[in-house]
Amino acid sequence: MTVTELPPAWPTVSRGSLSDALERAVVAAGSRASAADLDRRLDPEVVDALTRAGFSRHFVPRRWGGDEETFGELLTRAAAVGEACASAAWCAALYAAHGRFAAYLPYEGQRDLWATSPDVRIAAGIMPPTGTAVRLGAGWRLHGEWSCVSGVGSADWVLLAAVEHDEGPAATAADRRRVGQDAPGGRPAVRVLAVPAADVRVLDSWHATGVRGTGSHTVAASGVLVPDRRSFPLAKLLAGAPGEGRARCHAVPAMLGAGLIFAAAGLGTARHALAAWTRWAVRPSGPEGVAPLSADGAARAALARSSAETEAARLLLEASAGRVDGVDPADARATAQAVALNRRDTAVALDLLVGAVERLFRTGGVHAREGDGELQRCWRDLHTIAAHGVLRLGPAADAYADVVAAAVR
Repeated sequence: MTVTELPPAWPTVSRGSLSDALERAVVAAGSRASAADLDRRLDPEVVDALTRAGFSRHFVPRRWGGDEETFGELLTRAAAVGEACASAAWCAALYAAHGRFAAYLPYEGQRDLWATSPDVRIAAGIMPPTGTAVRLGAGWRLHGEWSCVSGVGSADWVLLAAVEHDEGPAATAADRRRVGQDAPGGRPAVRVLAVPAADVRVLDSWHATGVRGTGSHTVAASGVLVPDRRSFPLAKLLAGAPGEGRARCHAVPAMLGAGLIFAAAGLGTARHALAAWTRWAVRPSGPEGVAPLSADGAARAALARSSAETEAARLLLEASAGRVDGVDPADARATAQAVALNRRDTAVALDLLVGAVERLFRTGGVHAREGDGELQRCWRDLHTIAAHGVLRLGPAADAYADVVAAAVR
């Protein structure tokens, strides 16, 4: 039986196709999804299950025992978790992505993170860079606050992006010459620094409408000392660059796969909404005891369109994952085109998913909008996911139009 033949009330991903560890993570996330929404954090058992399912090690270099897996595999696995809990899927995908980011650290810095295990959970505050990194001899003194650091409450390390400065009293003339040398176009150089989670403060600031369980709080650093080996220029991550110990999955530009990381949770959330709505629609209700799907043409139309739009979004996202996994990072022109296509497709996919769930929410009856209902939580989660800057259609459309215009000139 294919995915498209499955009744919409069933999980879109066949449970038989999941690994035992991933299946346990899905079950754990689903059983605590409501609590995560209320508590604004993931239960430690859910975090442990996600870790055992391999999300933290997904992109970790093999030299440290990691998997160096594909974006396509991450999309499939994170979406499966998203069918149970959007917040768990969001954190799972980001823990994977941040392992990819940390592969840009020098060898010695990678060893600090992964010498004992590849299952290290890494949170990040990368964009926009808001702190300052002051050069002090062979290291940096880090100051600042970074908002929306998802999963930081369960993280072992945090990657923080900060603008380089040379005002430190211990900075030498050579230090001052080095500061800013990696900045393109004369802009201030930005450095990503890996900091033990115990060295920063977490400020309770995450009170969002949706994906509340991600615990995307603010992180504050006050003069944290970071050695050079635990830092790298942000420009290298954004552009994509080969390096010692980096596999192909590490060398692609950040924007090529950025949308997929966030969209995976959205795809799973829409599937969850469709399953919850369908369970409501097949149950008899009202004074005549008739199931909406049996008697209401509007309900049937909603099912047809929303299921098709969810499937169309899946196809777009899988095509995007295929581009990330297949493009040659050394081919600058093909990579630039793939980035534009992926930005377009992930933004349009989320637009389709929002429309699909919006339609289900409007036709789901009064009980679908109850405060503790699955459908209203999916509605809130998906709207919050789609609001992320990486998934906005406007900037994606601009980037795609520029590439098309350049190609036909």
